[in-house]
Amino acid sequence: MRLCRYQLDNQIYCGFYSEDSILPLGAAADLAGVEVDETEGLIPFLPGGAQRETIQVIEQHLKQAMDEELFPLSVMPEDVQLLVPQPAPSKLLLLAGNYSKHIEEGGGKAEERQKTFPYVFMKPPSTTLTHPGQPVKIPAVSPDHIDWELELGIVMGKTCKGVSEADALDYVAGYTVINDISDRKFRPNPERTQREKDGFFDWLHGKWHDTFCPMGPCITPANEIEDPQQLKMKLSVNGEVEQDSSTAEMIFPVAAIIEFISSFVQLEPGDVISTGTPSGVGASKNKFLKNGDEMKAEIEGIGVLQNPVV
Repeated sequence: MRLCRYQLDNQIYCGFYSEDSILPLGAAADLAGVEVDETEGLIPFLPGGAQRETIQVIEQHLKQAMDEELFPLSVMPEDVQLLVPQPAPSKLLLLAGNYSKHIEEGGGKAEERQKTFPYVFMKPPSTTLTHPGQPVKIPAVSPDHIDWELELGIVMGKTCKGVSEADALDYVAGYTVINDISDRKFRPNPERTQREKDGFFDWLHGKWHDTFCPMGPCITPANEIEDPQQLKMKLSVNGEVEQDSSTAEMIFPVAAIIEFISSFVQLEPGDVISTGTPSGVGASKNKFLKNGDEMKAEIEGIGVLQNPVV
């Protein structure tokens, strides 16, 4: 069962998510006769978390309640504000160039995995993470080349350092949907004297604008995703499909990404890793986001992340 965070009457709650309704975790816990502490967010309820066994007890009672058509009070997604499911990761790490077709559509050449390594960068989580349904804001400083990137997000559940690819998935709490919004032609100080590394930092800073990392609408527990490399992905803008792919096309799969990063960085519960985007970005079509656009980013087994553009 997928988990989400939401706001209702100025209070923040955790719940079981579906497209049709949200089941408040507290009400479900009351039905099961157990207590839950929602103050730490979703991580404790996911695989590896301190309250995971409690969630499993609740889920057993929910199945019985469904059979008896007895449900705790639920709320409709349109009546609440869905929130970023992991709001304050200590690390928000993202991959560049992890799908060969995306590299090729940008004019590059994809190397075999054995000949290269994952390109990892970071975004500032407190200012880039954006709730489902909330707007991505076109930056006044560079408004003309804003692009979408649908990505599978990994949420870590346990501390790990130096894990092998074979064991890496044991440390994952769950998966979510991320849209790595990118400013393709950010050029600070256009009259500048060109330096060797300017191009790289232009690219990097173009990832950092406020609101440039929508995430959600929920987290699917890792044990409910049989194979994270077999998930269909689709992103549309104003109803027109722009990206249509699968996580099977990753150069470095989820487990290899975790092995690589943990070889030199300790990963902690709640850290988020976004695994790169497939082909179909706007830059390859000279097609960019504008005021009034509506993005819909979807990954099989997780859900649909929708955000307007202003």
